[in-house]
Amino acid sequence: MAETSGQKASQRGPRSRRVVSVVGTALRRDSIPAKRRAPPPAAAPPDVPRPRASKLAKEHNISAHEEREIREAFSLFAEPMKGYSKEGVIPTADVRSCLVALGIPPASRQEQAEFVEILDPEGEGFVAYEPFFAICALKYHQREQGGAGARDERRREVDEAFGLFTGAGGGGGAAAAGPRDVITMADLKRVAGVLREDVKDEVLRDMILEANGGAGVGKGVRKDEFEEVMRRAGVWR
Repeated sequence: MAETSGQKASQRGPRSRRVVSVVGTALRRDSIPAKRRAPPPAAAPPDVPRPRASKLAKEHNISAHEEREIREAFSLFAEPMKGYSKEGVIPTADVRSCLVALGIPPASRQEQAEFVEILDPEGEGFVAYEPFFAICALKYHQREQGGAGARDERRREVDEAFGLFTGAGGGGGAAAAGPRDVITMADLKRVAGVLREDVKDEVLRDMILEANGGAGVGKGVRKDEFEEVMRRAGVWR
């Protein structure tokens, strides 16, 4: 009998099983972790200039993409406050959640306590954007310096989990044709069936568009896009 995605996951690592669980949760919520979707294509030159890093990003030696990630995560928890930057402030209690959303959580309770002491030394209960940005940049650099071994392990985990959806490693059903380089609508339908989730096609289409930035349902979800979705869901940090 051909194996299902769920059966294959049970025979692999706990992180792969967690991926299937996260997708199941996403299906039940009729969404995946939010990503700002690219606007529909319009009549414009084919070469769109990439966003430039701000002065703040350059000071901390991070990319425009990383800067955007930090700003978007901060905005999820932000509240306006007079006398502070347009980004506002976030409650000190939400610092950890914001770092988790970025995939750079505190490594320990001690590190979290150190961050709080740095970000809110007077115990006012809120954190401004620029100091938080500096902590995020520090964590990004630490992650980059984690070593080739850690990156190789992460890559293996991504490959294994992606294969649960695209058919790498065998299996039956829609995956029987062999591994592919994108997750398709049919793959999501199959996984929904394995997880016994009744999800409308419209919802599955929206999930694909959310993951690939609105590139189109037929484009599917590439491995790098899949990795980003799972990172935002907290599967990989």
